[in-house]
Amino acid sequence: MSNLKLGVEVVRGHNLMPKDGQGSSSAFVELHFDDQKFRTTVKEKDLNPDWNETFYFNISNPNNLNNLSLEACVYNSEKTTDSKSSLGKVRITGTSFLPYSDAVVFNYPLEKATIFSRAIGELGLKVYVTDDPSIKSSIPLREMDSTSYSSLHSVEGEAPYQKVVNVISDLLSGRKKGKTRTFHHLPNSSSQQQQLQSSSTSDQPIKYRVDDMGHEAHAPLVAHMYPGSSDQPIKYRVDDMGHEAHAPLVAHMYPGSSSQPADYLLKETSPYLGGGQVVGGQVRRSDKPSSSYDLVEPMQFLFVRVVKAHELPSKGVTGSLDPYVEVKLGNYKGVTKHFEKNQNPEWNTVFAFSKDRVQSSVLEVVVKDKDMVKDDFVGKIRFDLQDIPMRVPPDSPLAPEWYRLEDKNGKKKKGELMVAVWIGTQADETFPDAWHSDAVSPVDSSVTSTYIRSKVYHSPRLWYVRVNIIEAQDLVVAEKNRLPNVHVKAQIGNQVFKTKPVQTQTMNAQWNEDLMFVAAEPFDDFLVLLVEDRVGPNKDEILGRVVIPLATVERRADNRLVHSRWFNLQRESSTEVEELKKDKFASRIHLRVSLDGGYHVLDESTHYSSDLRPTAKQLWKPPIGILELGILSANSVHPMKTRNGQGTSDTFCVAKYGQKWIRTRTIIDSLNPKYNEQYTWEVFDPATVLTIGVFDNGHVSENGSQGNRDMKIGKVRIRISTLETVRVYTHSYPLLVLHPSGVKKMGELHLAIRFSCTSMANMMCLYSRPLLPKMHYVQPLTMMQLDILRHQAVNVVAARLSRAEPPLRKEIVEYMTDADSHMWSMRRSKANFFRLMSVLSGLLSVGKWFKEVCMWRNPITSGLVHVLFIMLVCVPELILPTVFVYMFLIGLWNYRFRPRYPPHMDTRLSYAESVHPDELDEEFDTFPTRQNTDLVRMRYDRLRSVAGRIQTVIGDIASQGERLQALLSWRDPRATIIFMAFCILAAIVLYATPFQLLIILTGCYVMRHPRFRHKLPPAPLNFFRRLPARTDSML
Repeated sequence: MSNLKLGVEVVRGHNLMPKDGQGSSSAFVELHFDDQKFRTTVKEKDLNPDWNETFYFNISNPNNLNNLSLEACVYNSEKTTDSKSSLGKVRITGTSFLPYSDAVVFNYPLEKATIFSRAIGELGLKVYVTDDPSIKSSIPLREMDSTSYSSLHSVEGEAPYQKVVNVISDLLSGRKKGKTRTFHHLPNSSSQQQQLQSSSTSDQPIKYRVDDMGHEAHAPLVAHMYPGSSDQPIKYRVDDMGHEAHAPLVAHMYPGSSSQPADYLLKETSPYLGGGQVVGGQVRRSDKPSSSYDLVEPMQFLFVRVVKAHELPSKGVTGSLDPYVEVKLGNYKGVTKHFEKNQNPEWNTVFAFSKDRVQSSVLEVVVKDKDMVKDDFVGKIRFDLQDIPMRVPPDSPLAPEWYRLEDKNGKKKKGELMVAVWIGTQADETFPDAWHSDAVSPVDSSVTSTYIRSKVYHSPRLWYVRVNIIEAQDLVVAEKNRLPNVHVKAQIGNQVFKTKPVQTQTMNAQWNEDLMFVAAEPFDDFLVLLVEDRVGPNKDEILGRVVIPLATVERRADNRLVHSRWFNLQRESSTEVEELKKDKFASRIHLRVSLDGGYHVLDESTHYSSDLRPTAKQLWKPPIGILELGILSANSVHPMKTRNGQGTSDTFCVAKYGQKWIRTRTIIDSLNPKYNEQYTWEVFDPATVLTIGVFDNGHVSENGSQGNRDMKIGKVRIRISTLETVRVYTHSYPLLVLHPSGVKKMGELHLAIRFSCTSMANMMCLYSRPLLPKMHYVQPLTMMQLDILRHQAVNVVAARLSRAEPPLRKEIVEYMTDADSHMWSMRRSKANFFRLMSVLSGLLSVGKWFKEVCMWRNPITSGLVHVLFIMLVCVPELILPTVFVYMFLIGLWNYRFRPRYPPHMDTRLSYAESVHPDELDEEFDTFPTRQNTDLVRMRYDRLRSVAGRIQTVIGDIASQGERLQALLSWRDPRATIIFMAFCILAAIVLYATPFQLLIILTGCYVMRHPRFRHKLPPAPLNFFRRLPARTDSML
C-alpha cells in the first residue's frame, strides 16, 4: 500500500468578506480531496483569522494524482440558524502539488463558489506531497446535516469502507440490469517502461471483484488493469456493502496508452469570431458584415486622439505654463507627457478605453499645468458617450476638431484643444500605438506605455562571413633567436575565433583555414584580425593587425571564389605616418573574405525552424500561402508575482515566424487576459513552425522597477504542414513548462489559426526540393560549426531586438528559439531512446508476426503466407506492385484515424511526467556546473554507467562486423577453409538449380512447421558465432 499523502496546512485568511451583519465573520475552512473532507476550527469575529492547522489526505491512486484537485471552501458559521454561508473557495489542480521541500505558503485569491455569490480576500495554504510513513492521515469528517455547523471543534471519523459504499452506491444506482459501463483509465507514465515490459508477457488481466453488493448483487465490479504480472486473475471481495447493485462497473486501464492527462490535452472550441461562429473548423457566417479581423472576437474601444492645443492661458506667478492632458473615463486615467513653458503644445497621443470596462457615461479631457507641489487646473472638455460616432475600417480616420476649454463650472474660457473621439475596434490603425485602459490598472497609470503596447518587429537579415586566412609574409618578431609560433585571431563584435598555431623558420606562415562568423545588416561592425606569436604559456605578442569594414566586403550568393587580397599588418605601437613610410617593407597577410548569402543563417533548430530561405533576396521564391493567427485569450494563468498581497500576472504574447516577430499588448493584473489581436505572415515553405510564447512583463512591478526579467509562462509550436488549407483551427492549448520540481501547467492559450494556400501546385512541388538552400549541400558546414554559428546568431538577434521599444529581451529570444536545446539532458536522452523504440516497434511487430507464421500458431495464416510467397517468387514482377498497393491501402485505412488538430506539447513523449528530480536538477544546472563535488561525482558515475552500456552495444556491433571479415581473412584457417568449400559447393548448386526454385526452398525451410524444428540454433548461426573477433586483442 502506498504511503503517499497530501499535506495541507491552512495558515491564515486575509481580508475576508463580512457576513454576520456586524462587519465581521466567523470563518472556517472545509477541505475536499479524493472523496475526503476535513474542517478547521471556527475563528469567531475575525476577518483575518489564523488557523495554522495541518491535515493529511490519503492518496488512493498515486498514478491518478495529476487528475485530482483540492478544494478549500471558506464558510461563515451562523450560530443563530446553525447554517453556513460561503465566503469563497480555492481550487488547486494536482499538477501544482510539490514535494515538501519545495512547498511554501502561498496566498490564493478566493473565487466565487457560485455564479451569484461574492468573494473577496485570500486564503494562505501550504500544499505538499509526502511519503513519510510516520505521518498518519487525518480522520475524515462524516456527512453532517445543517444543524451541525455550530460544533466544529470536535468531529467524529467515518469508517473508510462506508465511503466506498456511498461512492459505489451512487455509481450503481439507477442502472439497467445487465448494462456495463467501461472507463478507460490513463496510467501514469512513471511506470511506463515497466508496464511496456510486462504487457508483452501476459495476456490475462488482474480482476478486482466486488460481489454481493447488497441483497441482490447481479454482477461483479471488475477493473481490467493489464499489468502483465500474472496469468490468473486475483480477486478481492468486499461483502455486504449495504446497497443493491443492478449492474457491473468495468474500468479498463491500458498501461501502453500514449495519451496524456486530461488537463494537458488540446481542447477544441467554437468561439464567435469576427467572421461568425467557428464549428469544426468551418465558419458559420453571421448576419453582421465581417471585417478583415475575422479570427478574433470583435472588441469595441473608445479612442481619444489628443492632437494639440492653442493659446492656453498662463498659470502661476511667472506666467509660464507646463501643460499636459489627462483623459478620464470612470476609474481609468491616461496622461500625456508635459511640455515646459509652451502654450501651444503638440502631443498627437491616442488613448483607447475598452468598452467592456467603461463605468461612466461621460468622458473628460482635462488640461493641467505641471507643478512641483500640486498640478493646476487649466480647462476641460466633456463628451457624452451616447453622442460619440462609430468608425469601421476601411473608413478614413476621423478628422480632429477644435474644442473651446471650459472651467470647472462649465463656462467657456481661453484656450482650445484639438481632439478626435470615436468608437472603433482592434482593427483600427491607431490600435497598436494607443495607450490602453486594459493594459494598466485603474489605480496605477504610472507604467510607461512604451513597455506595454503591441508591436511588430523584424529581426535583422543575417549573413555568414567567411574569412579564408591563407598566409602571412615578412613577419617581424621581437626575439630573433626563437622560432615564432604564430596564429591569427579574428574578431567581429563579441565573436572571436583563432586559427591553429604554425611554427615557421622563414618568417612566412601558411594556414589556409576558413573562419565563419555571423553579421547582421546594416554592416556597422569591423572585421579585426590580429597576428599573434605565442611567447609563453597564456602569453601572446601581437605582430600586427588588420581592420576591415564589413560594408566593404564582397557579397556572393553561390560558391564562386572571390578575389583574394593582401593586407598590410599595422604594428600596435606604430602610427599611421610611420606605416606609410614603411609601406614597401611592411608585414602582410593574404585573405579571402566574403559575405555568403547562399546559406540560410540558422537561429533556430532545423527541427522547428520558422524560415528556410537563403539570405540573398535574389534567391527567394514567391510565397505559397498566407498564415493568419488570432491570439484570443489566456485562461487560468499561474500567478507570477504578488501585488497588494494577491497573486497576479502582467502577461503578453510573443509570436515568431520567419523574420517577423509580434508582441501583443500587456494586460496588467489579470489571470484571464483577453488580447484579441490578429497577425499575418507570408509562408514560403510548409515544413516550418510557428512559435507562440506567453510571458510575464518584468517592466511592470509593484515598486516601478524595470530591472526584472520577463518570466516565461509557456509556449506553443504549430507546424504549418499539419494544417489543412482554409480551415480555421480554434483550440485552447495547455501551457506546459518544465520546472526543477517537474512539469507544470501554467494556464491555457486560446488561438485561432488559418492557413490559406495561394498556389497548391507550387506547394506540392516544394516537397521534392531540398529543405535547405543549395549552398548547404554544395559547400556544407560541419555540425560543430552550425551549433556555434546558431548560438552567435541568437546573440546577434537578441542584441538587436533588445534595443527596440518595447524591447524583446534576451531571455525571450532564447526561449522562443530554444537556444539551450543542445545541452545535455538525461530526460531528453531517455525520451529520444523511447522515440527510437517507437519507430522500430513497427519492424518488431512485423518480426513477431513472421515468427508466429513460422511457428504455425495460426495454420490458416501460415498456409496463406506460403501460397502468397510461392506466387510472388513465381511471378516476381508482382512484388513491388503488391508492396505499393499494400502501403496505399494502409494509408487509406489510416485516413479514418487522421489527427483532427495540430500536434502540441506531449509530456509523455518528452518523458517529463516520470523524470527523477535529480535528473531535472542536472538539466537546469548551469554550464559550467555550480553544484558541489559529491553531487557532480555521483552524476559523473551515472553518466559513465550509461556510456558503458552504449560502449558494450557498439562493441557487439563491431564484433559482428569483424566476424564477417574473418570469413576470408584466414584468422581462423579451419573456418576459412570450411567457408571456401561452402562457396564452391554453393556456386555449383546455384548454377545447376533455377533461382526461383532455390528461393522457394529457402522460404519453405525458414517457415517450416515446428515439428521439423529443433530447439538448438541452426548450423550456420553456430558457425558464425564461432568466428573470431578482435576483442581478444584489446587491452
